[in-house]
Amino acid sequence: MISKLESLKQHTLIVADTGDIDAIRTLQPVDATTNPSLLLKAAEQQSYSALLDQVIREAANSADPVSEACDRFAVAVGSEIVKLIPGRISTEVDARLSFDRPATLKKAVELIERYERLGITRDRVLIKIASTWEGIQAAAELEREGIQCNLTLLFSFAQAKACADAGVFLISPFVGRIYDWYKNREGRDFSGLDDPGVQSVARIYRYYKKHLYNTVVMGASFRNMGQIEALAGCDRLTISPALLQELKAEEGQLLASSLLSKGETDEREVLDEALFRWQHNEDAMATEKLAEGIRAFAADQIKLEKLIVARAESAV
Repeated sequence: MISKLESLKQHTLIVADTGDIDAIRTLQPVDATTNPSLLLKAAEQQSYSALLDQVIREAANSADPVSEACDRFAVAVGSEIVKLIPGRISTEVDARLSFDRPATLKKAVELIERYERLGITRDRVLIKIASTWEGIQAAAELEREGIQCNLTLLFSFAQAKACADAGVFLISPFVGRIYDWYKNREGRDFSGLDDPGVQSVARIYRYYKKHLYNTVVMGASFRNMGQIEALAGCDRLTISPALLQELKAEEGQLLASSLLSKGETDEREVLDEALFRWQHNEDAMATEKLAEGIRAFAADQIKLEKLIVARAESAV
């Protein structure tokens, strides 16, 4: 009998949701993703201390040494990960730029250029951007320039529709955070195909396939193995090392989820800015979770900056 992880790989491309080099080396995913929270965690690990000190030294004489060190660290971590995977690394734009289209564009290009200076071509990198209206429009421009994007913090169907029409390479709908919201609101648990986070991803998946969108659907933010198993067959799933280890340790044959192929499929609808904002606003869960997610990533970015400042001062 094969492990559930090996069985899942027969249906879905597996992405590691971590900046932990050792975990990636052990679990051997195709792709990997990072975000400000994961980079903060990496910066606090002893195994990354030398790399962190190096980028701080390299950034010391720049106009904005803290921001420069943060960008250098994100790309340095991504570059180490790329050496261990056959696919792509996702690197995130500062969440504080989520409502600034020009600044998002500028930062995305800078990140790609940093990778290219290290010899890593843009086809090995996805730029992660929050799925705000401004972020989606920035991603549309980047895609036209050959910089492919991963639209993250995606909770509403309106966000999914806008991302598809923008031609983004990949979206990351957040299963676990949707589950959290409904569990807290309704005071009950959900499992399997009844999980609202699972249902959200399946609805998006069916919509994309029916209307022949090329955008990849990558379920993200899982709380338990049941959510993962219920989405077997989705284009990609990005999974934490802890859950990947659970899947690896448990034997079982997984089948492609019936929820991805059966059920009502929405008719195609192209959203302008006003309609996007209205439909997203009508989804209380999505409105709250997007705002909360942006705040949380921004807070961790600020923590990373403070860590870098403290480390730089201690080295003087």
